[in-house]
Amino acid sequence: MTKNFLKLNDDKTEFMDIGYYVSPIKSLDLGEFSFEPVTKAKNLGFVFDHQLNMNDQINAVSQTCYLNQRNLRRIGARLTHDLKVQLVHSNILSIIDYCNAVYSGLTEKNIHKLQKIQNNAVRFIFKLYGKDKQQHIMPYLKKLHFLPIRFRVLFKVALLVFKCLNNIAPTYLCNMVELREIRRRSVRKDDDFYILEVPKPPNFTRTYGAFSYQGPKIWNELPYNIRCVTDIECFKRDLKTYYFNIAFRDCL
Repeated sequence: MTKNFLKLNDDKTEFMDIGYYVSPIKSLDLGEFSFEPVTKAKNLGFVFDHQLNMNDQINAVSQTCYLNQRNLRRIGARLTHDLKVQLVHSNILSIIDYCNAVYSGLTEKNIHKLQKIQNNAVRFIFKLYGKDKQQHIMPYLKKLHFLPIRFRVLFKVALLVFKCLNNIAPTYLCNMVELREIRRRSVRKDDDFYILEVPKPPNFTRTYGAFSYQGPKIWNELPYNIRCVTDIECFKRDLKTYYFNIAFRDCL
């Protein structure tokens, strides 16, 4: 850092040892500065924990969203339906969707936490309080064209893979996906030139959500007529329609 005329800001610098174990490192000495390991740290508004299970990030999102929902409910009686939808998009869904591509390896418990936030936002829009609160939420999600949380995550990961294949994503992401190599003795599957090479499943559950594994896996599950699209706007439209039909397949 001295060679590049840089100085470490000790007020904004944190040290975290990633693993399920308790860090054996008591402190990290960097010249005149010394740092003790922390269990969680925030970077660009995203909370990373030392076990990479995203529990602290989900808790932070839940806290912020429930606070915003409480404030919105105070003025809900004076708002129109369309204005409620706009406020939910800007104050609730935007927070849930921030960096949600890393949620592909979340546990069912954490997915359920995020889904409860979205469900409460829908109840706010349609005034589903009291006895109406017991109604099934899926028909109302369908009316608003809101994808459930699980499919919002799949949508974001698939969109990132599309950007990688079309060279409109950062280089470090593009290097994580590659097209499947065509074998000498071709089979019917080799006629599909948009199949990606899927690496072996990771050995550790905390790395199961890695983009290098989840990206090709999710991409290959898409139908061919979506994977072969080259225009990004057409791809997003077809992709949302595909996941929308799956999510609300059983919803009348």
